[in-house]
Amino acid sequence: MNELAGGSPAPDPMDKQWFGHPRGLATLFFTEMWERLSYYGMRAILVLFMTAPLTQANPGMGYDVERSAAIYGLYTGLVYLLSLPGGWIADKLWGQRKAVFVGGCVIALGHFSMAAPLLGLPDEIFFFLGLLLIVIGTGLLKPNVSTMVGALYPSAEEHEGDDPASRKAAREAGARRDAGFSIFYMGINVGAVLGPFICGTLGEKINWHWGFSAAGFGMLLGLIQYRFGGKYLGSAGLLDTGEDLATLRRRGRNFYLAACTAAILVALFAWLGAHDILHITLTQVAESLIYVIVVLAVLYFVYLFIAGGYGAKDKRRLVVIFWLFILAAIFWSGFEQAGSSLNLFARDLTNRTMFGWEMPTSWLQNVNPFFIIVFAPIFGWMWTALARRQKNPSIPVKFGLGLLGLAAGFFVLAWGASYATSENPVTPAWLVVTYFLHTCGELALSPVGLSSFTKLAPRDRVGQMMGIWFVAAALGNVFAGLVAGRLENMTPQQLFWNVALFIGGSGLVALILAPVMRRVMGHVD
Repeated sequence: MNELAGGSPAPDPMDKQWFGHPRGLATLFFTEMWERLSYYGMRAILVLFMTAPLTQANPGMGYDVERSAAIYGLYTGLVYLLSLPGGWIADKLWGQRKAVFVGGCVIALGHFSMAAPLLGLPDEIFFFLGLLLIVIGTGLLKPNVSTMVGALYPSAEEHEGDDPASRKAAREAGARRDAGFSIFYMGINVGAVLGPFICGTLGEKINWHWGFSAAGFGMLLGLIQYRFGGKYLGSAGLLDTGEDLATLRRRGRNFYLAACTAAILVALFAWLGAHDILHITLTQVAESLIYVIVVLAVLYFVYLFIAGGYGAKDKRRLVVIFWLFILAAIFWSGFEQAGSSLNLFARDLTNRTMFGWEMPTSWLQNVNPFFIIVFAPIFGWMWTALARRQKNPSIPVKFGLGLLGLAAGFFVLAWGASYATSENPVTPAWLVVTYFLHTCGELALSPVGLSSFTKLAPRDRVGQMMGIWFVAAALGNVFAGLVAGRLENMTPQQLFWNVALFIGGSGLVALILAPVMRRVMGHVD
């Protein structure tokens, strides 16, 4: 035990509290806030930049909607897809703490690469290089910062038992963790509000590349805060595999060899595509990626179920995780159209002029995170209060409610789109109501999903299960990009109506099967 000079025990940094939660939650809260500022700030202007004509005063890439939406879907999908190897690297090679820092550094380099034309460097080359770097960096950072949040709280196993007292303690501990993730989720959305304001205003009103540069500086601020606040994390995020140094070094060599090989293959594929040797469109690449993600996810779960060496309880929970994975993918396939189809609707069919001044399109991206900031504490309090009364909805029920909230938003927007034309754009109120309903759905599903994957995951697969959570987001993002690309040949009303029907039907199925899934996963709330 560490001792102070006077002989008393040194204070444990994990004992410090922040609004009733571990002080380390504040460190991770602000790290995620700055990273999300950079991510959502850049995302808010990405499609707008790609579709902006080359001839305007602030020129963009001049791409059509289908190509831009495919790139957007591939980018946002790969951001989350690489969370799976990012989780593995943290679990088996670096630990979550190092993975988060390295990932943040790579993200900052990516944003500055996209801003490189300010220095006279080629636009298209550095644009795609920047996207690739952000994809790699976010794959390292995103799953592991969430895993560290879970590590700040006692595991459900510490409260397990068949007696009522143990079950009550487990429920309350689970609800407190859910509340902690809800607060953490609010940090995500503080950054998501600031990002479009800062990066969107600079990008749309001055120069797109100034917006990308601001995103890079946001990530740098997050890295500085993370370093100074690391003392409050205790042992959370440190590598602890129980293996000898030789094994770790051998694994590291194999990883770096595989990473270099993958980089060479990606560069070769890009070169072949750029020189029109491979006759394949970006839309076809996105469609192929969907099949690849689905096959890899299924094979991964089959491997864990058959060869993972887990007992009956863990196998049942793996079944539940796979079901939640499917529901989450469906949710994100609709929700993540915010940066594509909904952003284009805001630009082309929404009246953004107030008192003779036109509001930047990207500012409407702030509506959802603003509602998150307002309602996340309320939802966190609500889950805790319901748990005390033993009326907290089960995790599968919350997922079903989240899907229904998302579907309701698309029904509203389809209604609004039926009145919208380029000559007579509709009021932003349609988008505000849509985003409010999407927010309610998001708060019922996303923070609960983050928490549930840490609670349901086998102890030696927590990082990888967080990776699986983000693979679901990857699948949904790629699909969202492909769906948004249909605006090239489909009216917004038709698009939003079809999305609403599909997601709403999925939500009803989720609620019908919720009691079955609740019994399968056992006493996990």
